[in-house]
Amino acid sequence: MTLAPRLTDPRPTAPRPAGPRLAAPRLAALALAAIGTLVFHLAGLPLPFLLGPMAGCLVGAFAGARMRDMGALGTFMRTFLGVAAGTAVTPAMVSHLPDFALSLAFVPVFVLLIGAAGYPLFRHVFGFDHATAWFGAMPGGLQDMLVFGEEAGGDIRALSLIHASRVLVIVTVAPLVMSMLWNVDLSLPPGASARDTDSVQIALMVGSCFLGWRIAARIGLFGATILGPMILTAILSLSGIITARPPAEIIWAAQFFIGIAVGAKYSGITLRELRVDVGAGVVYALILSVISLGFLEVIHLLRLAPALDAFLAFLPGGQSEMVVMAIIAGADLAYVVAHHLVRMVLVISLAPVAGRLAQRRRRPQADDDL
Repeated sequence: MTLAPRLTDPRPTAPRPAGPRLAAPRLAALALAAIGTLVFHLAGLPLPFLLGPMAGCLVGAFAGARMRDMGALGTFMRTFLGVAAGTAVTPAMVSHLPDFALSLAFVPVFVLLIGAAGYPLFRHVFGFDHATAWFGAMPGGLQDMLVFGEEAGGDIRALSLIHASRVLVIVTVAPLVMSMLWNVDLSLPPGASARDTDSVQIALMVGSCFLGWRIAARIGLFGATILGPMILTAILSLSGIITARPPAEIIWAAQFFIGIAVGAKYSGITLRELRVDVGAGVVYALILSVISLGFLEVIHLLRLAPALDAFLAFLPGGQSEMVVMAIIAGADLAYVVAHHLVRMVLVISLAPVAGRLAQRRRRPQADDDL
């Protein structure tokens, strides 16, 4: 039984406005994000630079504010998280990579389970069409799932809200769990300050951000904003050229823009979208959290990794958001990134193929029903 029949919106997507028409929505998003950050900071709430912008933009969306993300600037700020992950790749860390192998073997099983839980939920409970349900259930990168979903004829607006809600719930719940179970102090700075970091190192990291991102984008690498800078920085780290991590101020700025990117997706939300699309994303996120905790327990019992590292590695939030969590919590960045990378590779490589095969199997059955 479905909550409501859901069909892909046949109306053409309006073209993205250009030039000055984007200024007002972006200024609105910036203002709401700044207010949210200030409120979270004054209230002593965790991760004010990440959760504050999300909350501020979410409240603004419900109040009817029109918002846009920060475009290329927001994308560029995300690249610093790739640099932060790349600086964790040292000769000592590389020597421990074989230790991750057994833990990484659980990732395909994890992806299969969450896909098996998500598709029936979206298709039969919330009434989405096949393409929307399939790519809504796939825990890959948001942009990749939107592209695949659009090509398959899915509802792009619904997919955007589903994945944004998944990330929002997981990123909101994760800090509470880390504080309660592992006493993680999320108020600590995520690194040294800029004044204590060598200016040459900062320049090298900024260069790695831009070059890594652009090269990865040019060759069509998925997750280019994270993986490109991470790979280039890892090379420079292993060669001893980069020896520092991005300053705390840069990580805070990256969090701020990520928060805007998630929160702004709720702009223009309707009551029906809130009930169906956001509701589906929230329910799915809670189901994913339960599945993730099951894998955490298995990994911990087998002593394959510390509990906190396993928690962040098997929590299917956004790749950027999970890197932020790992940096702030002081988790093993290499371990966490490796697991999310394998998850992304599996989903991006196999989801479109599996989706088409599933659709072909459904067509004969639909023809028989006519």
